[in-house]
Amino acid sequence: MGMHDTGTAILMKWKDWVHVTKLDPDKQLRQGDIDAIAASGTDALMLSGTLNVTAENLASLQKQVKAYNLPLVMEPASQDAVLTEGIDYVFVPSVVNSMDVQWIVGKHRIWVQQQKQRVPWERIVPEAYIVLNPLSSVGKVTKADCSLSSEEVAAFTTISDHFFHFPIVYIEYSGTYGDLNVVKAAADAIDKSILYYGGGINSAERAAQMSKYADTIVVGNAVYDQGATVLKATVDAVQ
Repeated sequence: MGMHDTGTAILMKWKDWVHVTKLDPDKQLRQGDIDAIAASGTDALMLSGTLNVTAENLASLQKQVKAYNLPLVMEPASQDAVLTEGIDYVFVPSVVNSMDVQWIVGKHRIWVQQQKQRVPWERIVPEAYIVLNPLSSVGKVTKADCSLSSEEVAAFTTISDHFFHFPIVYIEYSGTYGDLNVVKAAADAIDKSILYYGGGINSAERAAQMSKYADTIVVGNAVYDQGATVLKATVDAVQ
């Protein structure tokens, strides 16, 4: 892949990714881990966390990974820590099953105002998040209704796809392995949007299982809990 500044780094468009590695600015990686992550074959790195994400730790994580020439995605946790410099895409979540409108559209409005309308829209990709683990930080912070049936998840998926035209619908079980029936219901309901799945993928078997239904799987905690060898196993299972 070419260097970022030539604009050739993204030979593969984000819609073709099947495996994304989520790195949390609030957690520490050793240099060797980053080498191994970059060599794992993952399609992209997503810089994303829920708690204690600051402009500083985001920039520091970006600095650690930018030499590897993997596509870099940033997922903002709040309107105050949005990195666009040196980032290929900014995936912006709207938690469609949040009980609090600020997580659907409120923080987004503040961000656009703060930017004085100077938003690099060609690099912004909206995501409809359906958060389904009530014990997760993201579930608590966003006041998500995590008690949804598979029919309700399918309906949220259809609305996000056909009505709001979100390019990505993201089923987020954050830290726990999700219900296959729920993910299958979302996959059956989806038409144009790309279906992302994240949560509890810590083995090749789970990666293969979820990638039957999701277009793209996201592996996060496993990298920190088990190291980069498990990441390689999840990549090999889906590619």
